[in-house]
Amino acid sequence: MKNLRKVLAVVLALVMVATVFAACGDNEKPDTQEKLKVGFIFLHDENSTYDKNFMDAAKAACEAMGVDYVQKTQIPESKDCYDAAVALIETDGCDVIFADSFGHESFLIEAAKKYPDVQFCHATGTQAHTAGVANFHNAFASIYEGRYLAGVAAGLKLNEMIEAGKITADKAKMGYVGAFTFAEVMSGYTSFYLGAKSVCPTVTMDVKFTGSWYDEKAEKEAAQALIAGGCVLISQHADSMGAPTACETAGVPNVSYNGSTLAACPNTFIVSSRINWQPYFEYMIKCVQEGKAIDTDWTGTIETGSVVLTDVNTSVAAAGTVEKIAEVKAKLQSGEINVFDTANFTVGGKAVTSFVADVDTDNDFTPDTEVLKDGVIYESDKRSAPYFNLEIDGITLLDRNYG
Repeated sequence: MKNLRKVLAVVLALVMVATVFAACGDNEKPDTQEKLKVGFIFLHDENSTYDKNFMDAAKAACEAMGVDYVQKTQIPESKDCYDAAVALIETDGCDVIFADSFGHESFLIEAAKKYPDVQFCHATGTQAHTAGVANFHNAFASIYEGRYLAGVAAGLKLNEMIEAGKITADKAKMGYVGAFTFAEVMSGYTSFYLGAKSVCPTVTMDVKFTGSWYDEKAEKEAAQALIAGGCVLISQHADSMGAPTACETAGVPNVSYNGSTLAACPNTFIVSSRINWQPYFEYMIKCVQEGKAIDTDWTGTIETGSVVLTDVNTSVAAAGTVEKIAEVKAKLQSGEINVFDTANFTVGGKAVTSFVADVDTDNDFTPDTEVLKDGVIYESDKRSAPYFNLEIDGITLLDRNYG
């Protein structure tokens, strides 16, 4: 019996040793499965509020999804974009490519045709649904809802200025610095204006265009010109700190875009709307990981966490702004409020009863699709990128720039 126990003890010890060595061997095996790698193409660098917004989301999404990424900055809207995409694939080994600027699109489509096994995703573009390239995809968000909410904050500030006797109701004029006279910009400034008008009915707005997505000098000068022209609050769809710093210097309230300017403009910053791209990046990555098709046109919403506002700067904003934004946001989500409800604006003094938008974009921007239904123009419904480009009453374009 003693000998049997000794034998069993030896056998048990050998089994335990074998198990330990097996476990160690497994741990020492190299991980042969390569991580997914994402390549990002950015128009500018982190000095652009627009590009930094994408960069922050890319980092957060890739870390959350456990994938590697490579980014290329300062890539102009030219063949340089195509070359950057090729380098990201052939040199860096990227499995999916994302580019962040409107003018990158045609060059990204060219690359997508050459590399059919790589997925290509593009922000703000219009051609995915007509290009017929299965591995090319567009994405955007219903940011017009975020701009509408930011406009509500602006309108409340105007009301406060009127009540305090700083301006009269007929002087409630806002200024807006835009990049180009594109639908994306026009949709944005119109929704911002309509948000302000929903709480301050006497508001008007002047718009100046710089002809560039990022030109700090031009944006600053545009804001200064708007202020000199009687605008008492400024917002923007341009990517530098030019307009916000002009407002801080002049002591004029400002609603920024793509991120808070509180640190640089503590005395004038009210709030900022932005697209949070992290939900889309995570969706894009998950689709590639699982071998699933990426939507040809993907539109993020308030519900997906894609349309967000910064914290309100309560030291500058009107009292009750936080509560009012929450109230209006809930009504946007429920459908009680529609941003482009035609009951709330006119064009040339007349009600809008039809709007045929340029959805299937061609070189002449030919209108092709009716997008007005039951008194509402449904933006980003027929494709992800905005197509609203009506010039409504109450907004004056001081110049134009189609790029």
